Amino acid sequence: MRVDLFDFALPSENIALRPAVPRDSAKLLLAKNNVLSDHIVRSLPEFLSPQDVLVFNDTKVIPAQLEGRRGEARVGATLHKRVDLRRWQAFVRNAKRLKSGDQIDFGQKVLAIAEEKLADGSFVLNFVGEEPVEVLLDRAGTMPLPPYIANKRDIDARDADDYQTMFAREDGAVAAPTAALHFTNDLIVALKEAGIGMETLTLHVGAGTFLPMKVDETEEHVMHSEWGKIDQAVADRLNHARTQGGRVIAVGTTSLRLLESATGTDRIIRPFEGDTDIFITPGFKFKAIDGLMTNFHLPKSTLFMLVSALMGLEAMQEVYAHAIAGNYRFYSYGDSSLLLP
Repeated sequence: MRVDLFDFALPSENIALRPAVPRDSAKLLLAKNNVLSDHIVRSLPEFLSPQDVLVFNDTKVIPAQLEGRRGEARVGATLHKRVDLRRWQAFVRNAKRLKSGDQIDFGQKVLAIAEEKLADGSFVLNFVGEEPVEVLLDRAGTMPLPPYIANKRDIDARDADDYQTMFAREDGAVAAPTAALHFTNDLIVALKEAGIGMETLTLHVGAGTFLPMKVDETEEHVMHSEWGKIDQAVADRLNHARTQGGRVIAVGTTSLRLLESATGTDRIIRPFEGDTDIFITPGFKFKAIDGLMTNFHLPKSTLFMLVSALMGLEAMQEVYAHAIAGNYRFYSYGDSSLLLP
């Protein structure tokens, strides 16, 4: 399909630069049976049934944005995928000034060697020394806010909390699973009281999620892989919930992508551990999920293609037109939608 089919005009004032306070006061656009209605996230339990299960991503965002120097040249790096204990793949700003073997000084006694330039233009960085890389990042790194926020304001201390979900437990993401940013302790209590189940999986979101598509046809796009894990017990409970008539509702496109990667044509969710580069576009046959809670995505992005695959392109164009007209806030810190095909 042509990528430009997934384009739309978004006024810049609809881009959220800070999250709603409290988090569950954000708007929630419900799309069900081709009907749209406006609510707030705190009302979520009203739209779910006992036996339904929400699936969250428990990945934790690390301070993966680094600024340094190679000699006199300034170099910026955004880590996006761990290779091993000391090495990470990274997208590098001013990459033309960097070659294999160069050392980058990120300050705070944090050094890395640019070991190898990969086919996609990223580098493998090997961090020098014996301190855990997580310790080095805590010392020298900042939260890797998306460009559409970072280009409009400075990253500050608030972002360390704002850009982390309440489920964050497993270090490794360089982008937040933003649909879950809306959840609070009060909302969790309300969901439990309504008989809604909750499960977690892990998908370490990479910086590739921010990259614009540089092709004209979706078939030409190559997705970056990301590491994920679903435990056997979680898979068993999700399968059981479906046999009891419950729906599996993914909270965020990251949860959805891993669930679909782990599910066979028999619609049985299986344990999973490894990389996935699944690319979901219209025509995809969903096997694992029955609905999706997600924020509003960028024009011509792989994530807008995903929601269009779930609901239909024309339906999603109507959803987004409604959201723009209703002053919904878009992207990572923005409002939410509940999509029930």
